[in-house]
Amino acid sequence: MTGAVAPLTHAVIIPHYNDTDRLGRCLNALLPQVCGGVEVVVADNASPMDMGPVAAQFPSVRFVTQPEKGAGPARNKGVEVTTAPGLIFLDADCVPGPGWLARACAVQAQDAVIGGRIDVFHETPPPRTGAEVFEEVFAFKQSDYIAHKGFSVTANLVTTRAVYLAAGPFVTGLSEDVDWCRRAVAAGASLRYDDALVVAHPSRQDWPALAKKWRRLTQEMYGLGGSRPKARITWALRALAMPLSAVVHAARIVRFDGLSGGERLAGIATLMRLRVRRGVWMLAQAMGRTI
Repeated sequence: MTGAVAPLTHAVIIPHYNDTDRLGRCLNALLPQVCGGVEVVVADNASPMDMGPVAAQFPSVRFVTQPEKGAGPARNKGVEVTTAPGLIFLDADCVPGPGWLARACAVQAQDAVIGGRIDVFHETPPPRTGAEVFEEVFAFKQSDYIAHKGFSVTANLVTTRAVYLAAGPFVTGLSEDVDWCRRAVAAGASLRYDDALVVAHPSRQDWPALAKKWRRLTQEMYGLGGSRPKARITWALRALAMPLSAVVHAARIVRFDGLSGGERLAGIATLMRLRVRRGVWMLAQAMGRTI
C-alpha cells in the first residue's frame, strides 16, 4: 500500500537559458527546502547547451522547453504546465536563502503580488570592479521599487494563479516586471514587500555585461511608454538629465560601507560612463532610431 500523494499547492517556476552552472547552484540551494505539495519547474528557452546532464542530476525537477526566447515566455510556459494554485517565481542565477520556500508558501495571499529581498553577491575575488560596485550599490532595491515605482522584480516574486490569470501573461519586449505588476494591481491585486523572503543574485562583473543589461532595460522601458509620440519629448529630456543624475547618485557610492578608495573611484567612473551611455541611447530612441 502506497502513501497518499500530497495535493499540489505551489509551483516554483524558474526560467533558464544556457547557464547550467548557475542553475545547478540554484537547484542545490532550493531542493532541500521542497516538501510535499510543491513542484519545481524549469522552463528552458531551448538552450544550445545539452540540458540532459542537469536534468539527470535533478530528477525531481520538471524540465520543459519554451522555444520563444525571453524570460517572460519561459515563465508563461511554466505557469501553463503546472496546475498549482500558488505561483513562486525565481531566477536561475539566484540562490534562495535558508527557509525561502517555506516563507514564500506562508506569505502567499489570494489577491496579492509579493516581492522579496534580493541581495547582491560577487562571484569574483576582491577588489570589486566598477560594475560590481555599481550593482551592489544600485541593483535590486526591491523595497523602493514596490513602495515608489509600483513593481517587483520577478526574480523573487510570489503570487497566485488567480492573480496571474487576471493580469494576463508576461509580455516580452517591454519592461516585463513593471508591465506585469502594474497590470496585476490594475486587476485588483495588492503589491507588497517581504524583507524575510530573501534570495541572492550575482553581480555583473564587467562593463560589457553591465552595458548589455542596461541597453536591454533601456529598450524595454522605451517600449513601455517612451515610444508614444507625446512621450518622446519627455524621454529626450530624461536623456539630457542622465549625466546630472550620475553626479547626484555618486554620493551613494561615497557613503556606501565597506568599499576601498579604489573601489569607490571605479564605481563612480562606471556610474558616470553608464549614465552618459544611457543618455545617448535614449536620445537616439527619441529621434526614432534603434539602439
